[in-house]
Amino acid sequence: MSEKNRGDGNRSARERLQQQRERDKAREKQRRVLIVSAAVVGVLGLAAVVGVIAAGGDKNSGSDKAGPVVAPTAATDEDGKPAIPTGKADAPSTLAVWEDFRCPACAQFENVMRDSIHELEASGALKVDYHLATLIDGNMGGSGSLRAANAAACAQDAGKFTAYHDTLYVNQPPETDDAYGKNAKLIELAAKVPGLDTPAFRSCVNDGTHDGWVKKSHEAFQNGGFRGTPSVLLNGESIFPTKGNEQISPANLKKWVAEANKGKKPGTASPSAG
Repeated sequence: MSEKNRGDGNRSARERLQQQRERDKAREKQRRVLIVSAAVVGVLGLAAVVGVIAAGGDKNSGSDKAGPVVAPTAATDEDGKPAIPTGKADAPSTLAVWEDFRCPACAQFENVMRDSIHELEASGALKVDYHLATLIDGNMGGSGSLRAANAAACAQDAGKFTAYHDTLYVNQPPETDDAYGKNAKLIELAAKVPGLDTPAFRSCVNDGTHDGWVKKSHEAFQNGGFRGTPSVLLNGESIFPTKGNEQISPANLKKWVAEANKGKKPGTASPSAG
């Protein structure tokens, strides 16, 4: 082969290699875009769909006779809607969150929005009312929704609701795994919250102290016309998965709260027991 032909061949090989690299880069870029898009859909669109299915399939939940209604410390019951409040009591805006500790869409919502919600609470801009439902027990069988909600109410008695609430969602088992139906698992997770795993907490969990209260909360959910969990309302207006034409996101939540609070003073009261 002549030097010229050898040189042409080398250039062709280099060109082909370069073209292949460009194609690989383009495919990788497209793959990243698809992954990000899928994540957004998973957090927003899928969550709404899962909630709708959960509400439609809720056949058995709430069918058992409720025991005594023992409300957790500092719980509220406005308009017959039991709730555990967090944040400063006089914050100008209120976020109402209806959720189920076994619900995957609820975990998606909480794990994406958690930091923004806590930041808004700390600034006095927002307080949150957590309403506990037991949809997945009715859909999938088991008792994990009820047992976890009772344990969260027991954590409220100990002044540890927020930390334990977040721990339950970070460690949520698969929807079909009723791990939260075992009190031992819920007590095990309490060890992740400093100062929570006490004899009083264990007794509250094992005795189902707040089961009747949780069932009352779920009945309020059933009677509230909600499509599924999570159902999220800002000052009474639904914002999940969208508010008008805007999708929920940490940035949009902060913007919506700022708009709602314009001209209002932030809350300064002592935080709720949670």
